Amino acid sequence: MTTERKTRLDGVAIASLVLCCFLWGLNQVAAKVAIAEVPPLAQAALRSLGGAALVFLWARWRGIALFERDGSLRGGLAAGALFAAEFGCIFLGLQFTTASRMAVFIYISPFVVALGMPFIAHTERLKPAQMAGLVLAFAGVAWGFAEGFSKPAAGERQWLGDALGVAAGVLWGATTLAIRGSRLSAASAEKTLLYQLAISGLALAVAAALRSQPWAPTLSTLTWASLFFQTVIVTFASYLLWFWLVRHYPATRLASFTLLTPVFGLLLGALLLGEPITARLVVALAAVAGGIVLVNRS
Repeated sequence: MTTERKTRLDGVAIASLVLCCFLWGLNQVAAKVAIAEVPPLAQAALRSLGGAALVFLWARWRGIALFERDGSLRGGLAAGALFAAEFGCIFLGLQFTTASRMAVFIYISPFVVALGMPFIAHTERLKPAQMAGLVLAFAGVAWGFAEGFSKPAAGERQWLGDALGVAAGVLWGATTLAIRGSRLSAASAEKTLLYQLAISGLALAVAAALRSQPWAPTLSTLTWASLFFQTVIVTFASYLLWFWLVRHYPATRLASFTLLTPVFGLLLGALLLGEPITARLVVALAAVAGGIVLVNRS
């Protein structure tokens, strides 16, 4: 199977990326809210297994082949294992740190992609100005959240949650590299996503059973809404769109746009939770915008 791969991001890609970043920014808040009633690993398993079922039904409805032999099994197993480890780190980490801090640490992923992609596709090597743009964008994000770094707002074990966030960011970058460096780069977005959701769902379900944390006796409407949002909107729809983008556009440039996600997270926190918008956030927004422009220059 051949794949048409574009060298630059067009309007469709940019609009899709902004939408994904908005949804992912809201996702951290949704996951944090639901952890109060649904254990973290069980929550991660539910969203993966539910998303896998939706992807399977979608592919069957559209007549997309999922089980043909195309040499993608090895890459699919690797991507699925990395995906499971990534979300295990995220959901466990949210017990010890805030959703905002988790979002910051997850988004070291673009650095992992930028450093690894030249070994996979020499045409995606970043020039010095583009690397500077990536650094500028991430520095802006870190600056926007730095107000809470000096105090462990989430408790004494906040360092553990932060460390798990860093690990999740590295694993996310590694997942993108595994997809682009294997036969999955030529597979359909549906097949790529199904590998990750099915494998991660099973692995996380086993881990949740072994950890055996209690659920709330009854789930609130807010928790049900959170689970629906995470499973249907984020895990199914937005990830399907993301892997379609990875298949058709340069991974390094896509990764640079994901730095918008933690900024969206803070904006949504201000809108939904009444959190203040400070001068640091304005600086962060300007730095992210400038960094993305540098990375995507001709």
